[in-house]
Amino acid sequence: MDRRDFLSSIGVGAAFALTASCLGSCKKQDVTPSSVDFTVDLTASSNAALKVKGGYIIQNQVVIAQTLSGTYAAATVICSHQGESRVVYDKINNQWYCGAHGATFAINGSGVNNNGKNGLTVYKTTLTGNNLRVYS
Repeated sequence: MDRRDFLSSIGVGAAFALTASCLGSCKKQDVTPSSVDFTVDLTASSNAALKVKGGYIIQNQVVIAQTLSGTYAAATVICSHQGESRVVYDKINNQWYCGAHGATFAINGSGVNNNGKNGLTVYKTTLTGNNLRVYS
């Protein structure tokens, strides 16, 4: 029995129920945090990577980096290409990079290559003393 015969034998309603549940479960959900507001203590040993240019950490689904120019930048770890949580800071190219499918994004979140064409959510940063505020 081929697929057409099978679907005909079970009826349209059952075929819809089977395919709708499969398609719905296969869809990636966008879980990019829309409202972000937290502070990173730069004196904490867990945040030591932020003391050097090119260093980054991941906290609260946000990747935070000290760029090559010495400023701080932050973006969601969730890639807009296929929703993978693999975005990191690429210090060689001074950009955001997703290791899942090679999507690249400028520090301002704009897409650099075809997989990054949808852009990336970026957040504001403000440094006060040893505290780095990351917020939307």
